[in-house]
Amino acid sequence: MNNKEKLVEQHIREYELRHKQLDELIERAKQAALNLDDKHELKNELRNYDQQQAKLLNQTNELKKMPLEHWREETIQSAGPMAIFDILAQKLEDLIERIER
Repeated sequence: MNNKEKLVEQHIREYELRHKQLDELIERAKQAALNLDDKHELKNELRNYDQQQAKLLNQTNELKKMPLEHWREETIQSAGPMAIFDILAQKLEDLIERIER
């Protein structure tokens, strides 16, 4: 396995780990929301996060299918989906904090 293959596999593993973390955060937010009286606005926000998570999952699945020769160095070394994962995770953590207050 060459260096590029290792980098691609590492990125895929990182994406999968981020998906798992987002799934856990979304579930935690949903559980916290069960105790609220007014859930309508919160449900819309959670639905939006679910949709963003699904979009990221689709992108990751497409990257997994991509032949190695189509991965460019910029793809491997750019923040790309990782930045989106981080932003979404921060928004979910902020939401959970608001709910739990």
